[in-house]
Amino acid sequence: MTASSAAVAVRRAHALLVANCFYPLALASLISGAFLALRFGFTGSMRYRFLVWNLFLAWVPYGCAVTIAYLGSSREETREAGRWKLWVALLGATWLFTFPNAPYILTDVVHLMKGRPYRWWFDAGLVLSFALTGCFLGVASLRIVHERVREQYGELIGWALVAATAGLSGLGIYLGRFLRFNSWDVLIVPHRILKALAVRIFDPVDHSQAYGVTLMFAALLFACYAVFRSGSRASNTGDTSR
Repeated sequence: MTASSAAVAVRRAHALLVANCFYPLALASLISGAFLALRFGFTGSMRYRFLVWNLFLAWVPYGCAVTIAYLGSSREETREAGRWKLWVALLGATWLFTFPNAPYILTDVVHLMKGRPYRWWFDAGLVLSFALTGCFLGVASLRIVHERVREQYGELIGWALVAATAGLSGLGIYLGRFLRFNSWDVLIVPHRILKALAVRIFDPVDHSQAYGVTLMFAALLFACYAVFRSGSRASNTGDTSR
């Protein structure tokens, strides 16, 4: 690779990251980490260290979505190598299975009710900083995938994907928070997940919590994305009209 081609690649990557909110999301993650470091400095306790891992898992679907967008912008070169569709399919599946990890961090507020807080306002701000950053990562990655699907298959299919993703995410949050499954359990112990789902599908009366949690978080995620999407489109329209 020549210096000029490397410079072009760097500029293209930078433009892609700017367009997909990478730098604000990175800043939000650093701020969250700084809050955790401050708490450790004042208390010597790493009680909330699990938030770092949960936030890392929230970055995984975002990384998959950005990579899909990058492949889409360079698909002509990638198609020559015969790998574009395969990579997009693998990344898309990984994105879908790991996506619930992003909004899942919202449920970490439950830890505020456990144990003695350092300062209730500080611990609340700490947990919420990670939770909101995870939610932002999810919304940003959903917008990327939504745009790709909408461009190829139309508006209706694009919004159907958003609704389906919100529903599956609500279910994923329930499976993770209450049944303690991880996203990789889909590959490791799929039979256990299917068995748990079958019990709740065929006996909804005794498992109202599963339906309530799934629908609540699905609706919340869909509403958050709709607001974000509406604001983004309004901003783009305003830029175009200048």
